[in-house]
Amino acid sequence: MTELSTLILDRIRDVADYPKPGVMFKDITPLLADPVAMAAVVEELAGLYQVDKIVGIEARGFILAAPVAYRAAAGFVPVRKKGKLPAETLEESYDLEYGSATIEVHRDAFAPGDRVLIVDDVLATGGTAQAAVELVSRAGAQVVGIAVLMELAFLKGRERLTGLDVHSLVIV
Repeated sequence: MTELSTLILDRIRDVADYPKPGVMFKDITPLLADPVAMAAVVEELAGLYQVDKIVGIEARGFILAAPVAYRAAAGFVPVRKKGKLPAETLEESYDLEYGSATIEVHRDAFAPGDRVLIVDDVLATGGTAQAAVELVSRAGAQVVGIAVLMELAFLKGRERLTGLDVHSLVIV
């Protein structure tokens, strides 16, 4: 295990039965509260790809993607839950491990051919990431990679993202 993996895993708290019975929630707030761990995560993610824009998926993806975009000298684009963006949007619905949802991005968020990195906190079933990839592609940009803090391997989300470069800082 790498030093970064240990730093991350030591700062993730398991919360049983959240948000519903049977789900083991991976709480990243202790990691976010540790400036050394947070800086290490941001530096690692910012150095992965040369991109024009970094997408952050609501809500915890925002927390990671915004400082990564700043550090990578790239633009930040929020992908939000339906109804949260003020201008004209594209939308995509998907299933997740405990329900379904719809996300949106502004139609004009990307220039044609923009190289985009999608950042989120967790890769679980892959539904959210797959929906974000679809939105970025429909908006005329190119997804060069997906980067997550943590991948829940037992949910096999990576399998839904074939053909894409997926980078997980830790896999549990």
